[in-house]
Amino acid sequence: MMTYEEFRDRFHIRLTAQQTEAVRAVEGPILLLAVPGSGKTTVLVTRLGYMIHCAGIPSENILTLTYTVAATRDMAARFAERFGEEIGRRMEFRTINGVCAKIIDYYSQSVGKSPFSLVTDEKRIAGMLSAIYQRVEGGYATEGDLKGIRTLITYIKNSMLDETEIKKLEQESDWRIAEIYRLYREELRARGLMDYDDQMLYAGNILARSPETLAYFRKRYPYICVDEAQDTSRIQHAIIRRLAGGRDNLFLVGDEDQSIYGFRAAYPQALLSFEQDHPGARVLLMEENFRSCAQIVEAADCFIQKNVLRHAKHMKASRSAGADIREIPLKSRSAQYAYLAKVAEECRIQTAVLYRDNESALPLVDLLERRGIPYRIRNADMVFFTHRVVQDIRNIILFARNPKDTELFPQIYYKLSSYINKQTALRLCEIGGKKDMDILEAAIRFGNLEERTELSCRTLRLHFKRLLSDSAEAGLDRIAQEMGYRDYLKRAGIGDGKLAILRAIAHYEESPLGLVERLDVLRRTIEEKAYDAGCSFLLSTIHASKGLEYDRVYLMDVADGIFPEAVPEREADMDEKERQTYEEERRLFYVAITRAKDMLSVFGLNRKSAFRTELFAQMKYRKFRDAIGQGLIVRHKKFGEGVIVEEGKTQVLIQFGDRQRRLDLKTLYEQDLLIL
Repeated sequence: MMTYEEFRDRFHIRLTAQQTEAVRAVEGPILLLAVPGSGKTTVLVTRLGYMIHCAGIPSENILTLTYTVAATRDMAARFAERFGEEIGRRMEFRTINGVCAKIIDYYSQSVGKSPFSLVTDEKRIAGMLSAIYQRVEGGYATEGDLKGIRTLITYIKNSMLDETEIKKLEQESDWRIAEIYRLYREELRARGLMDYDDQMLYAGNILARSPETLAYFRKRYPYICVDEAQDTSRIQHAIIRRLAGGRDNLFLVGDEDQSIYGFRAAYPQALLSFEQDHPGARVLLMEENFRSCAQIVEAADCFIQKNVLRHAKHMKASRSAGADIREIPLKSRSAQYAYLAKVAEECRIQTAVLYRDNESALPLVDLLERRGIPYRIRNADMVFFTHRVVQDIRNIILFARNPKDTELFPQIYYKLSSYINKQTALRLCEIGGKKDMDILEAAIRFGNLEERTELSCRTLRLHFKRLLSDSAEAGLDRIAQEMGYRDYLKRAGIGDGKLAILRAIAHYEESPLGLVERLDVLRRTIEEKAYDAGCSFLLSTIHASKGLEYDRVYLMDVADGIFPEAVPEREADMDEKERQTYEEERRLFYVAITRAKDMLSVFGLNRKSAFRTELFAQMKYRKFRDAIGQGLIVRHKKFGEGVIVEEGKTQVLIQFGDRQRRLDLKTLYEQDLLIL
């Protein structure tokens, strides 16, 4: 075995004091909290080498868990590159599902029974869910519906929700998820199948009920390392904790400040309760950011300090000062797209445009495509095009083109100001079909409708006739306002954000039918677009950019109601769930900020923004604080002229005539009391 010094010299290890402490921490439960850009992967890989070469631990006894298959491959490659291919082949780098598969296989062999087959084809799952959706909801599921339901099922299983909690979740969702979930599980069992989430549930149950299986894996893996622990779900933490429960040599690497996958059931609470769950645990910190310039690091750290659900730590900059964070004031989201198109046209250095949701980028993609400007996009999601709001707008426009369509009318009549019930709608379709005439004309002439309903049908029929001669933007406004679609969205509790995206794309189209055609073209273009790794201009959601870094970053749509989706009236009055939701939105903003290395720009859209206001207020305060210096003559609005005799991080001592006063810097700045 080597000493640490020999290990360091042989493998050319260069680490900070905090990093070195983490590398040499081997025994017992340890939580390493690593801020963005602090070199956590380097430390984790180096620690594995230290465990083998200095602590004498057999490589086969170390299990390293990563969040994704791609991260597993990357970690294995980095280890082999530093410590050699031969020892690298003996290491076990796995996802949690990879370990669960081993647990299920071992148990199945020991009891002589075959396990359920794992469904790896998401299309097969979508087929099952589509059939179940039709039974439960009485209609056809869109691609967006299926994706949303699939996400909720994953959330239920990973969060280990009971029936009461599932019913509560149903109240906040758009579907009868409790019944869909029950039928889906029954269908899987009937077919002898399990999905990836079941794989974890079954493995967890095996470890809880089979002492022999648990003992085998504890003996096999007496040392467990977990990367990206803040992204791990409740069931995953339960499995890890049970596996490590013997000697409890558990090393978690993560940062609750970077937990942004709540919709996937990420469970950062496990990091917050680590010391209670693991008696004798140590919490280590890596607080130095090597990625971003000092202004970005300081602003990001000040921003995240306001979160309550976190460990106490401060991110510090390794790099010196660089460019100030820029606020780009614009009048509208459309102006934002035009600005970014110009940036893309002149882009010569690595530049990323980050946004909260995939749909935010669609108007920009549309503009870039129209102008033939190169770009690349990470993990484009096509769900927008099949979202119920987008489908409704398409159907309304297409019905205007063919007002005899008896398949479209039942899908749209109740979403407009028609005052028609379902039975009447079907009767009117039958009349229109028999007489081969427009359905609304049939309603007026032969429907025997009440006066109010007949009047609404006349009005709607006129709107449909005029719709096709509108510009695309005017047509959308007609549908939303005059034809009553926005009122339907309010009744259904559906946001109108999709309408804003559609309107931005409609800006360049002459007619509503042109918009429908453009949506089809845009979807095909994005689906078929080759990923050009050499292109300097990148579009990405913040989620997809986690773990990555870019020379320049532009943050889109930082405005209340978009990002974040909602801002509490009073943060002090939030309940636990509201706080968890809002703080995750703040963490998402923090992750976005810390992707930037040299330059960060945030768009101001002439709309209120809690995040933007807070970020730039901190920057202005920093400039104010930096301007304070010993010997500087100042004027206080109450105490008059004075001279600074002593400065500190939070306070300043000023000599006013024959009296000295120690004053709080924040108060001086926020109340604008001091003139420099």
